[in-house]
Amino acid sequence: MRSQNDTIYRLDKAPYRAPIPSGFPNVGFSYGNMSNYDIVPALSAEKRYDTAVPHDEHDHEKKSSSLEGEVDVKHGFHEPGVVVEEEAVKDALEMTEEDLAATEEKLNTMTLERTRAIMTQVYTMHKHDQNFNTDALDKMKEFFDNPEVFSNPDAHAKLITEMKLQALLVTENSPYAEVRANVDNTDDPSMPSFTFRVWVIGVIFSGIGAFVNELFSIRNPSVYITANVAQLLAYPLGKLMAVALPHKTFRLFGRQHSLNPGPFNKKEHMLITIMATVAYNTPYTNYTVFVQALPVYFDQPYAKKFGYQILCSMGSNFVGFGLAGICRKFLVWPSFCVWPASLITVALNKALHTETNEPVPGPFKRMYTWSREKFFMYAFVSMFIYWWFPGFIFQNLQYFNWMTWISPNNVTLSNLTGSLNGLGLNPWPTFDFNTLTVQGWVPMVLPTFTILNQLLGMTMAFFMILGFYYSNAFESGYLPINSNKIFANTGGRYAVAKILNENGEFDNDKYQQYSEPYMAAGNLVIYFWFFAIYTATLAYAFLYHYHDIRLGFKGAWRAIKKRKGTPDDEEDDLAEDIHFKLMKVYKEVPEWWYMIVLALAAALGMIGIGVYPTHSSPATVIFGIIMALISIIPVGMITAVTGIQVTMNVLAEFIGGAMSGGNAVEMNFFKMYGYITTAQAIYFCNDLKLAHYVKIPPRHTFVAQMTAVLISTFVCTGVFNFQLSFKNVCTADAAFGFTCPGQNTFFTASVFWGTLSPNRLFGPGRRYNALLIGFPVGFVLPFICRFLQNRFPKQQWLRQLHPVMICAGGLLWAPYNYANFLPAVYITCFSWLYIKKRYLAFWSKYNYVLAAAWMTAIALAAIVIFFGLQIPAIELDWWGNSAYAQGCEGVACPRLEVPEVGYFGPEPGSGTFI
Repeated sequence: MRSQNDTIYRLDKAPYRAPIPSGFPNVGFSYGNMSNYDIVPALSAEKRYDTAVPHDEHDHEKKSSSLEGEVDVKHGFHEPGVVVEEEAVKDALEMTEEDLAATEEKLNTMTLERTRAIMTQVYTMHKHDQNFNTDALDKMKEFFDNPEVFSNPDAHAKLITEMKLQALLVTENSPYAEVRANVDNTDDPSMPSFTFRVWVIGVIFSGIGAFVNELFSIRNPSVYITANVAQLLAYPLGKLMAVALPHKTFRLFGRQHSLNPGPFNKKEHMLITIMATVAYNTPYTNYTVFVQALPVYFDQPYAKKFGYQILCSMGSNFVGFGLAGICRKFLVWPSFCVWPASLITVALNKALHTETNEPVPGPFKRMYTWSREKFFMYAFVSMFIYWWFPGFIFQNLQYFNWMTWISPNNVTLSNLTGSLNGLGLNPWPTFDFNTLTVQGWVPMVLPTFTILNQLLGMTMAFFMILGFYYSNAFESGYLPINSNKIFANTGGRYAVAKILNENGEFDNDKYQQYSEPYMAAGNLVIYFWFFAIYTATLAYAFLYHYHDIRLGFKGAWRAIKKRKGTPDDEEDDLAEDIHFKLMKVYKEVPEWWYMIVLALAAALGMIGIGVYPTHSSPATVIFGIIMALISIIPVGMITAVTGIQVTMNVLAEFIGGAMSGGNAVEMNFFKMYGYITTAQAIYFCNDLKLAHYVKIPPRHTFVAQMTAVLISTFVCTGVFNFQLSFKNVCTADAAFGFTCPGQNTFFTASVFWGTLSPNRLFGPGRRYNALLIGFPVGFVLPFICRFLQNRFPKQQWLRQLHPVMICAGGLLWAPYNYANFLPAVYITCFSWLYIKKRYLAFWSKYNYVLAAAWMTAIALAAIVIFFGLQIPAIELDWWGNSAYAQGCEGVACPRLEVPEVGYFGPEPGSGTFI
């Protein structure tokens, strides 16, 4: 029953929107026939508020700023006989008050026929999209399955109105609440983007960041400057230049430019951030060149030549850039490609540049009026101060393995609950937010379905590890339970140099006298799930994204026909992404630009391999690119939806090792072009999405990315060419901790996969051959999930199953464990399932800003601690910094002791090693 305080509307002819105070919850509205109506007030909306809100304007301002207690104002639409609860609609469509207001204003433009056409496309595109609201999909199915909706619309006005609101939401904004929360659905094409300020700040930041990241990449511990740090520091510099630079113009390339085109804006800021993001990813050649050039590895003198280094670096870097541009129709333009991780960057950009500050209702029945910028600064300062405790002062907070403190030398207790050498089975194993980001993603940002599917896969892998370890499968009981290292038959680290001759090639006699390689239980399970995730990715892309891939190729074909002047007889994409529509104002980058970049990069890489004595075929580059072309679309789509990237490194090692015939260097080349170019293409696509969200002209983004890649390539190549001259570099005796932990691991993998080869490790009759069952398991898993979803369509939780993310959860072990993941589950569920569900406007305004603030603060605190305390060797030696590494957590304790003969497995020198 309606109270006197309800605001009532009648659907009629003239448009009207009552001035409802921002932030007030709206409950209850009614609709009549929805064919072609506008909105007019049936009663005075302003008067209806008299008894609910103080009429005095000053008093109202005070109430909205503090707002203690509940606000019970209601409003809605009214047509006799039909009532639609507005709160229910907002919940079903995940709409804030602002979203609903924007769609209501255009409700009269949406006919029933257009609604049906749009929702048909929306349902086809999003029916398997876990990010899309499940309740909205159920409403769509009800809309389509009931023919009376279209034959007798008056009787189904409520459902029709909800569909019209959904159609408007999809076409006028994003279908995803997280995107609407951070990305504006408007654009100002006159706003300058690639300005003199961008060139100066972007080039300087690209060069400095690339230099620092490359220089300290070989240090243990390393230091890494993130793009968020550059984004934060660029803001005051941009503001300063906007104040200090004169308003003078100059001509360049036939165009007029200004030293100071006005206020420092969000497009300039994001373009600088994109340049930093590109430049701060060091080239993969800092691994390949190091293991080739240094005497402690393969000792190949030609790898020290700058020409060889720059050819390989240019080749590997720009191949990924070319692939990203070619695939942007599939991975950047579609609305379902959310790219969750990119929303942190956009949130920070919006926090610093937004001019609106809408009050939002939130927890404790209060209105929250802090601006995004103010909230960011408070959250940033708080985390910057706090992180000094887990980062330096009280490091037990970082690895809060409190159960192992009870009995540090208890092997079983440590193996199960340890954070460093165990499985991390601990209800709350850390108070360090940074510990939860070691896998490359941030809690609060990834969708809940991603996290929960990973938890399922991680738990499945947990029991597999226990099974392998306690049954001593593959001799794993003699080794640490959860290590990613390779071991010898003595239980110590595998010394790959002992099986190589003076030319760095495999020596079978030495191998027979030394040891076969052994892997820990956690590493065994990792490889099983690596094999599974590759086939699962291909099967999932075919089953769930076939329509999207087909549309991408169809769009490419339509573009070709349009350029040739052939009439386009295809129907319009009615549900086209609003951001894509806005980007049509700007000139697009022609496909052939990216193709030329790809071709030139491949040519440079082939020249580097062919001219120098690598003993490798230049065709390796082509084979690697073919692998990248096959994998980039399915891998990119999954990354764009889930926020988790499927890395192709193991598959590239597996295929490259099988092809190279024992040539570890050639395997590394295949890995560089088969794996890293795919990974880099994904990174570049993420940057293209940032530009897409902020509406930066594509050609500006192209030039900015190319410039940053070029700067990073030359700076990093110059730095690691200089690093090669350091005394004892990459050894235990290296100065300043330049011991190259990453390069050591890369060298071990080179010998493991390239020299020993997959045939000797996983071939028929070989020890680890059984792990290859992961390939068929991964391929079948998407079909099982699809069958269950079709068989039980009303079980909404089944729709949230994501087979690739289940496999990705199996990869969260060795050396990581539950300690690096469980708190992320708690935080994400609290953010997405509690705050978002109950306080959507509050969540939309602050969630991603909080994530950006914390990550930026941790990065800056880590840099200050590194340069201010760690380099001068200042330490705090007390229990709070040492308890976490006592007993078996300091040095891993295997379950079984090595037999008295000094080794386990076959006898060395017997010639039985396979």
